[in-house]
Amino acid sequence: MPTKGTCIAVEPERGGDEATIAAVTAAAFTNHPYSHGQEPAIIEALRRAGALSVSLVAREAGEIVGHVAAAPAQIGAGSTGWYGLGPLSVAPARWRQGIGSLLMRALLTELRNRGARGCVLVGPPDYYVRFGFHADATLSVAHVPPEYCLALRLVPNSDAGEAHFHAAFEL
Repeated sequence: MPTKGTCIAVEPERGGDEATIAAVTAAAFTNHPYSHGQEPAIIEALRRAGALSVSLVAREAGEIVGHVAAAPAQIGAGSTGWYGLGPLSVAPARWRQGIGSLLMRALLTELRNRGARGCVLVGPPDYYVRFGFHADATLSVAHVPPEYCLALRLVPNSDAGEAHFHAAFEL
């Protein structure tokens, strides 16, 4: 949970937040074992392409301490209404204080409000299972071990196949 006595607001990114989002994201992924340091570039490429469907920041006393993004994804040959999550980042000095959880819950609420069919991601199952994500034998991501391809169906559906993320994720 956030530090006692602090107020963290989760809200859409605003114009002028881009550099701070990039800095928080870069710091969060520095020395991450599965990162090639491209996460800030992915966000920027999604933004430039008009594909940054959801971009939420966690602000404390006006300072951005975390960020989460989502972009449209497709399942199989044509199941739309899905979103690809990522990246989720929190300033390293604020890790393990519940900020990532606040961002994830807000993102999932936003996706439900949009009528999304589901959300898919590539990430550590130990973290994302708390939000309802799990490896789904009917979904896959090319070149990703199945245990790291995680999905959350937001409405009952039988969509199946390979998840296709926006091209920005290929950086």
